[in-house]
Amino acid sequence: METRTLGKTGLAVGVIGLGCWQFGGDWGDVSDAEAMATLHGAADAGVTFFDTADVYGDGRSERLVGSFLAERDDPSLFVATKCGRRVAQDPSNYTPSALRAWAERSQENLGLETIPLTQLHCPPDGVYEDDRVFDALDEMVAEGILAAYGVSVETVAQGERAIERPGVATVQVIFNAFRLKPLERLLPACARSGVGVIVRVPLASGLLSGKYDERTTFAPTDHRTYNRHGEAFDVGETFSGVPYEAGVAAARELQSSALPEGWSLPEVALRWCADGPGVSTVIPGARNPVQAKANAAVGSRQRLPETTVQQVTAVYNERIAQYVQDRW
Repeated sequence: METRTLGKTGLAVGVIGLGCWQFGGDWGDVSDAEAMATLHGAADAGVTFFDTADVYGDGRSERLVGSFLAERDDPSLFVATKCGRRVAQDPSNYTPSALRAWAERSQENLGLETIPLTQLHCPPDGVYEDDRVFDALDEMVAEGILAAYGVSVETVAQGERAIERPGVATVQVIFNAFRLKPLERLLPACARSGVGVIVRVPLASGLLSGKYDERTTFAPTDHRTYNRHGEAFDVGETFSGVPYEAGVAAARELQSSALPEGWSLPEVALRWCADGPGVSTVIPGARNPVQAKANAAVGSRQRLPETTVQQVTAVYNERIAQYVQDRW
């Protein structure tokens, strides 16, 4: 597994990590046993970076990750969590006392005295301008509650505002073959400023797995059923904001025209993200050890050839940009 520096934390992490949203819900049911097997399978395959959040299953994902860390007892493993989505998304709710309470709850869930990285979880715009928020985070770093903090963002503009804060160590953003806008300014700006980039939704909620077609259905508890139009949260988190049928057609074209010999579509999609400027780690989800190990294997593969980059860009410009380029 290739390792890279995680921004201003200064620590090395594997370029392919594991996103742990699915262990909390919104992706159908995953049992405790399945979750633990997936976490251990990922670590066995060289994954060292695990991303969760206090809102995933109202703490269930954090508690499972905490149990995994206790069982594994491996100092090379790095866990990042997120906070702020368990309250109404009003900037006035992001108070110093709330931030501290959220951190303390995550400490308990994860079983950690110091949280390696916490991230504001796609906060509303006003939070980025609130000095009190970042002063409170700086204080918790000074006290040892947090080792570092970052921001998970919905839009490029939010990411650009976040990295103006000197204490922000990382930015987490949606970046994939169906979401190229971060390439224009945000990723290069993060690279220049030494801020690590954590890439989420790298497979566009599975569209870039190549496994789905127009007849595929998902469980009622899966956000790919109930959030296709942004009914529950930002629609950009579901299929990267691409209408499902358009995404299926674009993925089919990529599968037929953009795959180098010996590569699958999900491998190309993950390597596309890893090849982005300034990217520290990419966090695909996985529901079982087989998926986790297949994802991790991409962390030891070479960069994509330029012809593939050109083909992916052409498909994006022709089929996808009209839906997402100006929104996020």
